[in-house]
Amino acid sequence: MTYQVKILNPKAEKLLRNLAELELISISETPTDPFLSAVNRFRDKAASKPPTLEEITREVEEVRSERYEKNQP
Repeated sequence: MTYQVKILNPKAEKLLRNLAELELISISETPTDPFLSAVNRFRDKAASKPPTLEEITREVEEVRSERYEKNQP
C-alpha cells in the first residue's frame, strides 16, 4: 500500500524517519515534476485575492452574451 504525505510540521518528518529506522515503513522521495513546479510558481505569483464565484459568473455571462449577439442574424 502506498500513500503520499505532505509534511506540514518538521516534527512529523522526525517521527516518520524514526518509523523508517524501526523498519515499520519505508520512505522514498519522489522526483520533482517540472510541470508542478511551474504551477506552484504561477500560484505563488497569482493575486492574493482570487475572484469570487459571483465575479466569475458575471464574466462568463458577459462573454456568452457577446457570442450570442455575434451569432444573431
